[in-house]
Amino acid sequence: MPRPSDDSLLARLRQVLATQAPNIGDRLPAERDLAAQLGCSREALRKRLTLLETEGQIWRHVGQGTFRGPRPRNLPVRDTLQVEGAAPPDLMRARFLLEPIIAAEAARSATATDVTLLRVRVQAGRIAQDTQACETADDAFHRALAQVSGNPVLIGVLAYLSDARRRAAWQHEWGRTYRRIGVNEFRHLHSDQHSRIVDAVARSDPDAAALAMTQHLNTIGLAMAGHDPSHVP
Repeated sequence: MPRPSDDSLLARLRQVLATQAPNIGDRLPAERDLAAQLGCSREALRKRLTLLETEGQIWRHVGQGTFRGPRPRNLPVRDTLQVEGAAPPDLMRARFLLEPIIAAEAARSATATDVTLLRVRVQAGRIAQDTQACETADDAFHRALAQVSGNPVLIGVLAYLSDARRRAAWQHEWGRTYRRIGVNEFRHLHSDQHSRIVDAVARSDPDAAALAMTQHLNTIGLAMAGHDPSHVP
């Protein structure tokens, strides 16, 4: 099988950006998987990634991956180090405290267009084909919920938490969880719970939205702790 030319490889890599990492902050597949997908060597891939990085199309962090968009500049160095050092239980506790509030605010603010967007995000999770697609779909759903809240502070806080979920400690724990529960659970149980959150948002019911989010996070916490979460309502 012939290797792609320089121009065609870069063009195909840009297509991967458009289809697999369309939003700022989305993570690209691992270099090994991306090189296999494009039919090129990792050395050739890295040269094209370097070019895209100089254009501000992507940024890379050793041990964490390659992300869509320019390198973030909004977090002070000290805060960034705190996030990188946060343990998964710390992140889950923060999510339990904040994300039900975000869901409730979304229920107070959502328009019909917002609800349609959220349902599109849920559907993306239902058709996810692998762990990377599941992670991307999950992140996109929670980010969209924050956007629907209309509160720039909550949007910023959720972006902060989302960034924390890309760090090595969380990814190691979550990767181990997905290997155990499989993609199928995300496509069904987790997506069903996302859908219940959206249903509450569509009804403009803040209490129900917050409760649905709490139940969803409880499912994630149980899965990461090695328990069977299938009994969660």
